[in-house]
Amino acid sequence: MECLRLSHPKKSGVAPNATAEVSIDSDVAKITFKGAWLLSDTRTDIAGVVKELNSDFVKKVRFDLSGVTTYDSSLISFLLRVYEASAQKNADFDFKSLPQGPRSLLRLAVAVPEGERKKEVQASNNLIGIISSRAMGVIDDFRSSATFVGEASIAAVKVARHTAHFRMCDLMMLIQRAGPEALPIVGFISFLVGMILGFVGVTSLGMYGSEIFVADLVGIAMVRELGAIMVAIVMAGRTGAAFAAELASMKVNEEISAYRTFGISPMEFLVIPRIIALTLMFPLLTIFADAIALMGGMVVSVGLSDVSMDQYINRTISALTLVQCSTGVGKSIVFGFIVAAVGCRMGMQAQTSSEGVGMATTSSVVESIKLIIITDAIFAIIFVIFGI
Repeated sequence: MECLRLSHPKKSGVAPNATAEVSIDSDVAKITFKGAWLLSDTRTDIAGVVKELNSDFVKKVRFDLSGVTTYDSSLISFLLRVYEASAQKNADFDFKSLPQGPRSLLRLAVAVPEGERKKEVQASNNLIGIISSRAMGVIDDFRSSATFVGEASIAAVKVARHTAHFRMCDLMMLIQRAGPEALPIVGFISFLVGMILGFVGVTSLGMYGSEIFVADLVGIAMVRELGAIMVAIVMAGRTGAAFAAELASMKVNEEISAYRTFGISPMEFLVIPRIIALTLMFPLLTIFADAIALMGGMVVSVGLSDVSMDQYINRTISALTLVQCSTGVGKSIVFGFIVAAVGCRMGMQAQTSSEGVGMATTSSVVESIKLIIITDAIFAIIFVIFGI
């Protein structure tokens, strides 16, 4: 930074145009400034002043700027270095002894960094500080999540009453992006997963001459569990992350603030269409993924064993029931809501910076996958209790 380039008059042999003299009386260090404190002129070296302030006797630092004729950021930079040196040795920095102009600028300069430094010290050196910081983070996250859920619930009620304000063309575009455009990647992943399950089944059940039951393995595993989970994970990384990045970028560009200024609810106009689109498309994508995975398992089973295509299809039809098919499709609806809601929440609550956009995108994928696994475990327990 330009304002931190302090001159060294002792080395150059030039007398400084702006001086800062330190005088210590008891435990009070008084710094007297004189001359024109400008970036273009030579100034007193800050190292000498800091060395004087490091004395064990100094408990308070005061200032006399009555001799300053004019100043720019060089004076504020000098005061900031003095402030940092005082903070390191826990000396009292007397803001009141500064004139109004320099005092206001200095307070503005130290306001945020001071808080960050205190937080870092607590987090690194104090166990209680670490625990309290983590607890406050959990509380803040819960508060933000509750706020988002409340606003989304109100918007959902308006949708049910046909009073929500969003464009149908936007909803159709989101359905296109979340549905048909996702078919290639969903189909590719599902086909490979089906082939892997088929290969595992053929190699394992082939030792007992039971290759025909590969159809049961692939069909039940994909329809009940893996189909919905694979679609959810793929869509969390594809569409959920895209939702988070889009909304976070709109927040950085203050587009969301512009919506509010015009009286348009961002929750109704931006979030609800995305949740509706992804929730509607997830069951269809899951059915498509199940069908493609069954084909992948059939290709491996027919190619590596004596099972014919007709036998494999008939065995798959007899192994699968309507209840088993509906469990995976039913879970996919919940997974779709989770992926869309988490992606939108992370985007709407992102920090207004490029780093915030990246963090929102990453967090949406991580949180979505975590909630998907937890929700699937809850469904598994419920299905066992009710014998489904």
